[in-house]
Amino acid sequence: MDANFALEVFDKAPYVTVSFVRTDGSPYGLPLSLVRTDEKTFYFHCAQEGEKLECIANNPKVFLSAVSRCKPTVGPKDGSFTLEYKSATAVGHAELVTDDAEKIEALRVVCQRFLPQHMSAFDASIARSLSRTAVVRITLSEPPIGKRKEYDKQGEEMKWGRME
Repeated sequence: MDANFALEVFDKAPYVTVSFVRTDGSPYGLPLSLVRTDEKTFYFHCAQEGEKLECIANNPKVFLSAVSRCKPTVGPKDGSFTLEYKSATAVGHAELVTDDAEKIEALRVVCQRFLPQHMSAFDASIARSLSRTAVVRITLSEPPIGKRKEYDKQGEEMKWGRME
């Protein structure tokens, strides 16, 4: 599936697993609450110290993976056990945001996505916690890739980018 499909998966996924590289070269991945601001920029927030930031300082390359739909099913035509799914992956470069205006805007987008009903408390929260909150920007280094398995109403698998 194309990059737009993959970006839609990232937008709809409840979280995105971000994989980092530890200083010893071993992998480190965890689900994070990412938000996207354009076709190649994602943000997340975290504490000002910890393993994620150590990984980024050592090696800023990251890998993103998300699933927005996963439904076990029986193949409509042959009765085989399978999954219908929508998934996306991407490769990017992570860096700590140091500009307060960019941090605030990124945190605003995070709040708008995950707690839109509480935006009235946003400014007070920023005043209280901006100085102790880290924000990381991930910039994709290549277009994201989407994959899916889905059946149409006639039970035919929709392949090669076919949309309903």
